[in-house]
Amino acid sequence: MASVKVWCILVLSFLLPHSYAHMDFFTSIGHMTDLINTEKDLVTSLKDYIKAEESKLEQIKKWAEKLDQLTDTATKDPEGFLGHPVNAFKLMKRLNTEWGELENLVLKDMSDGFISNMTIQRQYFPNDEDQAGAAKALLRLQDTYNLDTDTLSRGNLPGVKHKSFLTAEDCFELGKIAYTEADYYHTELWMVQALKQLDDGEVSTVDKVSILDYLSYAVYQQGDLDKAMMLTKRLLELDPEHQRANGNLKYFEYIMSKEKEANKSTTKTDSQTDKESKTKKKEPSKDYLPERQKYEMLCRGEGLKMTPRRQKKLFCRYYDGNQNPKYVLGPVKQEDEWDKPRIVRFLEIISDEEIETVKELAKPRLSRATVHDPQTGKLTTAHYRVSKSAWLSGYESPVVSRINRRIQDLTGLDVSTAEELQVANYGVGGQYEPHFDFGRKDEPDAFKELGTGNRIATWLFYMSDVSAGGATVFPEVGASVWPKKGTAVFWYNLFPSGEGDYSTRHAACPVLVGNKWVSNKWIHERGQEFRRPCTLSELE
Repeated sequence: MASVKVWCILVLSFLLPHSYAHMDFFTSIGHMTDLINTEKDLVTSLKDYIKAEESKLEQIKKWAEKLDQLTDTATKDPEGFLGHPVNAFKLMKRLNTEWGELENLVLKDMSDGFISNMTIQRQYFPNDEDQAGAAKALLRLQDTYNLDTDTLSRGNLPGVKHKSFLTAEDCFELGKIAYTEADYYHTELWMVQALKQLDDGEVSTVDKVSILDYLSYAVYQQGDLDKAMMLTKRLLELDPEHQRANGNLKYFEYIMSKEKEANKSTTKTDSQTDKESKTKKKEPSKDYLPERQKYEMLCRGEGLKMTPRRQKKLFCRYYDGNQNPKYVLGPVKQEDEWDKPRIVRFLEIISDEEIETVKELAKPRLSRATVHDPQTGKLTTAHYRVSKSAWLSGYESPVVSRINRRIQDLTGLDVSTAEELQVANYGVGGQYEPHFDFGRKDEPDAFKELGTGNRIATWLFYMSDVSAGGATVFPEVGASVWPKKGTAVFWYNLFPSGEGDYSTRHAACPVLVGNKWVSNKWIHERGQEFRRPCTLSELE
């Protein structure tokens, strides 16, 4: 009878789609916190199972106790725990890979209780895409913030609450994911780190032969033939019968002999030959983004320093919204962040209670943030925007309505034609690479369906502090604006003439440590005709 029950459960687990309700977990820390409770529930179920067959399942009991301590810590502060990108990656890896392996082990003893719980929960687990997404986020953080593999592996990141480290197996997994993307630069970095940790005596399920197999090929793909041969020979010392390594060694020797023959037949000087034969290690692959180097420098806080003369033009003040009756007696704190384009920050402009209300309204609706595809004109997800967002209307909550009214009073612009309040939560390494908020001349249909013209201005609330990273940067001018909970920044995207201000190109830097919540209001041209009159000059 028991075997029939287990068979039914197995059939059910195959019939239930594992991608059901899948939501790109890695793109939002807010949604990932639910996984902490899911994992904790699984650990509890696992412990109940162990009590029934403790004598037979000592191995599983030890595994569960290790996770029990981890999830106890995580459930006390889920967002803080997942703010550490290593914890987030390992959560993806555990739920996508290790729990499945454990399921197979448990099935050997036909234990109904744990398997039933696993079957029900598994349809909400992260999948391969989530695990790969979290891994790529770690690689992105490594490049953006110039982190070496040892620093990242040991979890020595600024501002972390819950220190965590990567095992040799974790490093091997990161290297494999880079390998599948033909990213041999990061493959080498992480395979070397995995090998180093094994050489230092770490006990692991991954072996040196597997690591050297990937590492030697990654090094070869980057053009370092001598090192590739050395690594292949080391592999063969460990496993002399390794078929692929033996074949590679013969191939490498063949190539080297051909190169020597070619060098002998040329008339180049020795210095020329030596210079050309030196291998140049490839740098991290750079995509189409023209200002990537400057963008990443700004993310690290290595931005353009203003001249003292320009700095003197920036002030702090009490602002009354151009004599708005609400703020004449109770002005708000305002400070200049930058002069051209003019970026101002409002301090203590949204309360903690309002922030929590907005977050609670947004959480159930969070979905992967999209961008406009210039080719199709349709909304699509993109690797350069890693976050989840939701849209809130003023009519559904007095808090949202009050926030909208506050934006209108302080900017002097009509928000009745603005887009709804967008709430965004950034995931592991969450970012939005440099972009414009307004539609350019080559995008005439960008906001045509709204019928309210172009985006004249942007208002951005910071609804959380961020321990490290997560700045809003403007690569064209070298400005970095850092998140500070309860504040908001505002800038115009268009000149009064209606022409786009290309200096407002901006980006949300990857979140290194922490949990970033923001909300923004995009204000459109229609309705501003008498509030911000146009001019005849394109640059005014």
